[in-house]
Amino acid sequence: MGWNVPVQRRGKILAAALAVLLIGSGARAAVPDYSTAEAGNPFVDGWYADPDVAVYNNTYWVFPTSSRPYEEQTYLDAFSSPDLINWTKHSNVLTTANVSWAHKAVWAPAPVQRNGKYYLYFAANDIQSNSELGGIGVAVADRPEGPYTDAIGRPLISQFVNGAQPIDQDVFIDTDGQAYMYYGGWGHANVVKLNPDMTSLGRFADGTTYKEITPSNYTEGPQMLKRDGKYYLMWSEDYWGGPNYSVSYAMSDSPTGPFTRIGRVLSQDPAVARGSGHNSVLTIPGTDVWYIVYHRRPLSRTDINHRQISYDRMYFNADGTIQPVTMKVKDNFQDRNAVGWTTYGGSWSASSSRYDTSASFGGKALLDTNFSNFVQDADVTPRSANGDSGVVFRASQPATGTDSYRGYYAGISASGRVLLGKANNNWTPLASVPMTIRPGTSYRLRVEAVGSSIKVYVDDMSTPKIVTTDTSYTSGANGVRVFNTAAGFDNISITHK
Repeated sequence: MGWNVPVQRRGKILAAALAVLLIGSGARAAVPDYSTAEAGNPFVDGWYADPDVAVYNNTYWVFPTSSRPYEEQTYLDAFSSPDLINWTKHSNVLTTANVSWAHKAVWAPAPVQRNGKYYLYFAANDIQSNSELGGIGVAVADRPEGPYTDAIGRPLISQFVNGAQPIDQDVFIDTDGQAYMYYGGWGHANVVKLNPDMTSLGRFADGTTYKEITPSNYTEGPQMLKRDGKYYLMWSEDYWGGPNYSVSYAMSDSPTGPFTRIGRVLSQDPAVARGSGHNSVLTIPGTDVWYIVYHRRPLSRTDINHRQISYDRMYFNADGTIQPVTMKVKDNFQDRNAVGWTTYGGSWSASSSRYDTSASFGGKALLDTNFSNFVQDADVTPRSANGDSGVVFRASQPATGTDSYRGYYAGISASGRVLLGKANNNWTPLASVPMTIRPGTSYRLRVEAVGSSIKVYVDDMSTPKIVTTDTSYTSGANGVRVFNTAAGFDNISITHK
């Protein structure tokens, strides 16, 4: 986590005076207040994990691990954004070429600004014993995007202490200006003090350097935040390569604990993504708007390194406890890309607030979801009086071709129909009703599917145009499709029902 000045909480990464962000040419913009990454998760392209966040010069920064085989993890990239929507990639902000002792497994960067410098803490070499060279290092730069160079020429923490593998560091600066580092793998967590120079370790009042703070069920990835005078330790549980990787938390009146596990904050959703963990936390100053930034694995991916970074809204209860996070599925294409979508036929392009396709016979774009009972919404704009355009749901076995998938499709036709049918490498109509549809006009299309019941709404969300039942398909991917017309799509969302 990084700060322009010391702040009172781990996730509170802007000073309270920055109630708005200054972006672009200096225009003022409302602080981000989103239900999730409204322009789509993952919010950047590529395989990344272990994200940590900072705000430097009114710009949001995310520093993740490059999710590749250990021997190929020799560099770190970063991403910056003025608004949490549009992201710029900064490649190779730190590489092993600038760290003499590091040669692989460069993990979990933790950024912070102090003393007019930008610091980036990282783990390297995945050491398995105290006889190996590696551990937690610290690099420094004059700019947020680097290049970062090794600040001390050796690891800052190079030994196993209290059973904690020296990895997965997080840096937190408390209200009084004291900096702490939380770290540890192999089921153990430690906290240490950082001296004001940010490159050496301090001591606690009892003369010790390391304090073990391991809560129950702890695996790795500690994160610290402070809210309303309470300290929140978050951490990852279970195996990082499995579907049950998750985030839990504890609360304390002290930055050094004790930390007693309260419960899970983030878990897999079999309809959205698996292996959700290793988080950081962001809050917008002057508000109680919080986000959890984390990595997760797409449903269709089995490669252990196929991880992507995402963020979702995080809410607190009145007693200060954290509500379980819901991984939402939305895309309004304001970032002008379609990361997370896979196309099958047709020619697709994303622009600001729209996902367009040329006319084709059955071109479709799907998200990697597996919803069963859900509500799916989309704004659909047919471009001609030919054919139809709409949404696909409960889809499987997709391929390029007119009806090359198994699943349902609901669409609108400028010839004057709302239609529903199913595909299985052929087409079976299920229902159709008349409705005036004009080319170039946007229509809100909603499908509500619960069990065998399917309802289709267009514009009027109180009365369905089509109500029918069918038991052919019970779950599958969601997306959009055209048949013999160009079309535009916007404001996609899928929620559990």
